[in-house]
Amino acid sequence: MHDDMHNESHTHSHEHGGHAGHVHPPMQPAVLAWAMAATLGLVIAEIFGGWLGHSVALLNDAAHNLSDVPALGISWLAMGWAQRPADSEKTYGYRRAGVLAAFTNAVLLVILALWLGWESITRLRAPVDVIESWMIWTSVAALAVNGGITLALVRGRNDLNLRSILVHNFGDALSNVAIIIGAIVIGITGWRWLDPVLGLAIGLLVLWSSIGILRDSAHILLEGRPKEMGIEEVARAILRVDGVMEVHDVHIWSLGGGEIAMSCHARVPDMHLDKCESLISGIKAMLAQEFSIGHVTVQLERAGLPAQSGYVMPEPAKR
Repeated sequence: MHDDMHNESHTHSHEHGGHAGHVHPPMQPAVLAWAMAATLGLVIAEIFGGWLGHSVALLNDAAHNLSDVPALGISWLAMGWAQRPADSEKTYGYRRAGVLAAFTNAVLLVILALWLGWESITRLRAPVDVIESWMIWTSVAALAVNGGITLALVRGRNDLNLRSILVHNFGDALSNVAIIIGAIVIGITGWRWLDPVLGLAIGLLVLWSSIGILRDSAHILLEGRPKEMGIEEVARAILRVDGVMEVHDVHIWSLGGGEIAMSCHARVPDMHLDKCESLISGIKAMLAQEFSIGHVTVQLERAGLPAQSGYVMPEPAKR
C-alpha cells in the first residue's frame, strides 16, 4: 500500500452542492403562490355555497380542493428555499420543512374526509332539500378556477414535479362536473339522495388523495429510498466504475425537493491517492448522470480485508 493511501484504509468524499440531473421548475414562484391563493379562495366559496345550498357534495368538494393546497405549497416553498444555502444547523438545507407540512395537512385531511363521509351517510338516511342554483354556480366557478390553474401550470412547461398537481386538478374538475350534472338531475327528478351520494364519492376521493400524500411524505421523513431506483441497481452501477472491487453499506434517501443523497463503502485495490480521488470523481459523475444523485459520500477501503458488514451489494466483482 502506498504511503499516500490513508492508514485507516478508507477515504471520505462528500458532495453537497451538486444538482446534476435535477431540473428546477422553469417558472416564477409567484405563479404557484397565485394558484395557492386562488385555491384557498375557492375552498372558502365552496364552504359558503355548500352551507347556503345545503349541499354536502359541495362541502366534500371544498375538502378535495383543500387537499391541493399542500401540493402547491410544497412546490412554492421548494422553489423559494432552493435558493437558501445550508447552514451550520440545517446542513442539508430546508427542503423537508415542506414535506413535514404536507404530512401534517394530510393527517388533518384524513380526519376531515372521515367526518364528511359520516355526514354524507347521515344525509343519505335523511335527505334534505338542496338549492340547485347554489350547487351549479359554485361548481361552475370552481371549474373555471381549476381550469385557470391548470393552464397556468402547463402552458409551455414540461416539469415532472408538477404532474401530480395537474392530475389532482383534473380530479377536481371531474368533481365539479359531477356536482353540476347532479344538481341538474336533482332539479329535474327531485332525487334528494343524489347529493349525499356525490358527497360520499368525493369524500372517498379526498381520503384516497390524502392517504397518498401521507404515505409519500412519511416515506421521505423516515429517510426511505426513492421509489424510482433500487439499491442493487445503484450498487451494480458503481461496480462498473474501473477500480471498484466491492460495494457495501449502500444507503440512499431523499432530502426533499427532488434532491437525493447516497453513502456507501467501496473496496479498491492498492493505488495512489490521486487515483483514489479520480475514482471517487468517476463514481460521483456516474451517479449524477444515471440516477440524478447530487449528494454523495463514498468511503474507500482496501480490497481483501475481512468483511465487517453483512450488507454487501452485490457480490464482489471478479477482475
